[in-house]
Amino acid sequence: MPTKTAKKTSRRKSATVAVLQRVVIEDVKPQIDGGAFPVKRVPGEYVTVTATVYADAHDDVEAVLLVRRRSETQWREIPMRRGINDLWTADFLIEHQEDYVYTVAGWIDEFSTWRRKLVKLWEAGQDVRLEMKVAAQLLDTAAVNVNGSLQDGRWLKKWARDFTREGDVFASAYIGMSRPLFDLMKRFGERKSYRRFTHELTVRVDRQRALYSTWYELFPRSWSLTQGQHGTFKDCERLLPELARMGFDVLYFPPIHPIGSTHRKGGNNSLTAGVTDPGSPWAVGNTDGGHKAIHAQLGTLKDFKNLMAAAAKHGIEIALDIAFQCSPDHPYVKQHPQWFKWRPDKTIQYAENPPKKYEDIYPINFDSDDYQNLKEELKDVFVYWLKQGIRIFRVDNPHTKPFPFWDEVIGAVREDFPDVIFLAEAFTRPHVMQRLAKGGFHQSYTYFTWRNSRHEFREYMHELTRTEMREYFRPNFWPNTPDILPPHLQHGGRPAFMQRLVLAATLSSNYGIYGPAFELCLWEPFPGKEEYVHSEKYELKDWDWDAPWNLKDFITRINRIRRDNPALQTTWNYGPCESSNENLYCYHKATADRGNILLIVVNMDPYQTHSGQVCVPVEELGIGWNRHYRVHDLISNDRYTWYRDWNYVELDPFRCPAHIFKITWD
Repeated sequence: MPTKTAKKTSRRKSATVAVLQRVVIEDVKPQIDGGAFPVKRVPGEYVTVTATVYADAHDDVEAVLLVRRRSETQWREIPMRRGINDLWTADFLIEHQEDYVYTVAGWIDEFSTWRRKLVKLWEAGQDVRLEMKVAAQLLDTAAVNVNGSLQDGRWLKKWARDFTREGDVFASAYIGMSRPLFDLMKRFGERKSYRRFTHELTVRVDRQRALYSTWYELFPRSWSLTQGQHGTFKDCERLLPELARMGFDVLYFPPIHPIGSTHRKGGNNSLTAGVTDPGSPWAVGNTDGGHKAIHAQLGTLKDFKNLMAAAAKHGIEIALDIAFQCSPDHPYVKQHPQWFKWRPDKTIQYAENPPKKYEDIYPINFDSDDYQNLKEELKDVFVYWLKQGIRIFRVDNPHTKPFPFWDEVIGAVREDFPDVIFLAEAFTRPHVMQRLAKGGFHQSYTYFTWRNSRHEFREYMHELTRTEMREYFRPNFWPNTPDILPPHLQHGGRPAFMQRLVLAATLSSNYGIYGPAFELCLWEPFPGKEEYVHSEKYELKDWDWDAPWNLKDFITRINRIRRDNPALQTTWNYGPCESSNENLYCYHKATADRGNILLIVVNMDPYQTHSGQVCVPVEELGIGWNRHYRVHDLISNDRYTWYRDWNYVELDPFRCPAHIFKITWD
């Protein structure tokens, strides 16, 4: 378990730098792309730093981790622990919501080398008087470095004198091998061939919600009290108590801006819209305004601020979708035609994902010669909403915009609004998703939606939590979105929705659902596609939120389990467990102090009951081998007593496809 951050600060005025650099520092981790990008943490998390530090010959080497907050000028030293094959390790705790800087330093430890030699000579019965005089010189040098601790200096000088006398060699050698002197020399001894790693590496520190959040997505326009009428922000205020009861702390809206009329899409993404069709919110902009305006039928800016204030009273933040694209009616089209791609026929290129065509949307051309003004304007879109009180943005299709754009814009916005959170909606190639996360996005959509078997999940969770991705890529798991209805939800019925909820909510500390389509278990797809038929993207809905088959109480229970168990409030403590049945996916999550231990078992088959043995890593979790322990199913409230590692479970998906066991013992 990591130790607390060391408070000791070096007292020496300056390190001794040798002309000949004998110390080598290599492979410092975490280090993202040679230090080009920071690692990510929130307050309360540790950073574990490793480095290979060594030198030629047989001299002992010492290494320290140097850490400071960005605003500090003095480094704090944390001694590193020597491991196998010159690997050194140290940890430091993130205590403040401020970026940290770290690096590694190493040097030849002459006193440690001398002490090791002394032990060998003494054990061999050889004369060590000359060696004691060598040590006296090292102690005299260390006494000069004390600078403040007079008592430490006096002891070093006294022992240096004693080592040069012809008296009791046994007593001097005993002191030379003692722990108190060893510790003093660690602090004040000469640092021969002192060297620092070439880079200062950065930890980007975000607020807690970047690591732990529970999202609910809805279209405000579908929540009018009057059937068939366009909903408003005021209508949404009545939903807040229920969303809070269900355990959601982020309420995410699709774009709330004016919607274009030109080439507006009708129901089921048809090319022709009827008079009453509301259009897609992602076709941003009309004569009423663009990305800094609010769709008139939703209400006013004052109404929106009132909604934010009401949500805050329930512990809920409002997240906005920012889609940097325009309808043909967006003011940018007339005011800044240079920001779009013009075709040979004098028309603007609309969005395409062949064979799909989106005539109602114009992509922005980031290759424009007017890029600097374009960048400043789009950055100001975020700044405008931040000034209104928004602190969370879900960004639509960020992978279709240049990486340097996001690096610059997110970096600049974060300087003035350090509590901002950006979620990248990028279902694309792995390297592209990872580069967006490196460049500043705080959370990322993932491939969770398309993982199905136990094997697939174990491989994916290993990638997310046991590789370098763990340092910069915070996953946000979504079982469904307005665009995505995966096959297992189309065919698996209510058990599949329950299964996916448990997986999303317990594997990742950030997860979300698109509702109420999810809790109402809507399964009907557009023929031949992973999309909802009669998608809410193109029409108003009249939701019966309390339909008898809904999952609201089940969702509430799962979210309460997340809230009450700190082990589920981080993603990085995931540990896979073995099971005798490949349809039973078993894993554990525990806090660092083992004060909260959970074992999760999920039936991956939504159609039939499965049973088998699951293996609890009793030694790893601190339970011990010959011990009875209690398991309390936090979903069903059933309780059992287990013994040792392998134990029996059975899951009927039509009752509940999962166990979330809390493990305790006397």
